[in-house]
Amino acid sequence: MPIKSLIRTIPHYPKAGIQFRDITTLLKDPIGLRMVVDGLAAHYATQKIDKIAGIEARGFIIGAALAYKLGVGFVPIRKPGKLPASTIGHDYSLEYGTDRVEIHTDAISPGERILLVDDLIATGGTAQAAVSLLLKLDAVVVACALVIDLPDLGGAQRLRASGVTVFALCQFAGD
Repeated sequence: MPIKSLIRTIPHYPKAGIQFRDITTLLKDPIGLRMVVDGLAAHYATQKIDKIAGIEARGFIIGAALAYKLGVGFVPIRKPGKLPASTIGHDYSLEYGTDRVEIHTDAISPGERILLVDDLIATGGTAQAAVSLLLKLDAVVVACALVIDLPDLGGAQRLRASGVTVFALCQFAGD
């Protein structure tokens, strides 16, 4: 059973013209969830990874399970004001306005090899901001691992152009 077949598409959410790729249908399926974690773990099993960094919120689910499977630590990258200790942040542009992601200043030691995980990459703004945070902490970004790539929106290509390796388990073209 392909992972893609377990992902629900919700037309016109959160606004008209958007085809929202909902992974909750994938996560609730025990075989589907196992396929995601095992598929990503198999792809990175031979690479040296010190920690997984997951982007809020679905990146937490996948990233924590993957960290467990690979036997490494997990670090959350969150929206502003959600982390209790000292943080650094990175602002980034959205289609209408700006947003920000933050990480604890003591989450990563210089030189640690980090795999960035999220559920989906569209335009790549959030992933690029997360990579910038990791680099501010002198991490080595091994790659960005995703469940879904929306290649027509160019985010994965933008990350690759900035030197970050990108791997996705499936793609939805035409979005």
